[in-house]
Amino acid sequence: MFLGEHRHTLDDKSRVTIPAKYRKALEDGLVVTKGFENCLFVFSKTGWLEFSEQIRQLRTLRKDARTLSRFLFGGACEDDLDKSGRVVVPQSLRQWASIKKEIIVIGVSSRLEIWSKEKWEKVEKEAASSYSEIAEELADLGF
Repeated sequence: MFLGEHRHTLDDKSRVTIPAKYRKALEDGLVVTKGFENCLFVFSKTGWLEFSEQIRQLRTLRKDARTLSRFLFGGACEDDLDKSGRVVVPQSLRQWASIKKEIIVIGVSSRLEIWSKEKWEKVEKEAASSYSEIAEELADLGF
């Protein structure tokens, strides 16, 4: 399980250092793709297979399902960590997430999210005032 918040920087070769405690889970490879709110999702290969199976179960006759599939699969790339625990983030994904130098790596249960520092601080600030409301809405849904 991926947990926690870690501050890093993108190096000159567009590599992100994955926090050491997550590297074992990603040693067989990983998938990086566009995420929601302009972050990047990072999955282990196993996690990606499970996630992608859920997406494939969506009804492709629905336009929104096709759009979501294109977004997630079209933006995805497979890679391996180098010996120092780094992964190259392609230019198209850096552009999507507005990543320049400072980044935040967030553990979100089955995946990591990579955020530009500026975007993460904005999202975190906006969400801070609504956590209790979100919890109440989820409780109404049986969470």
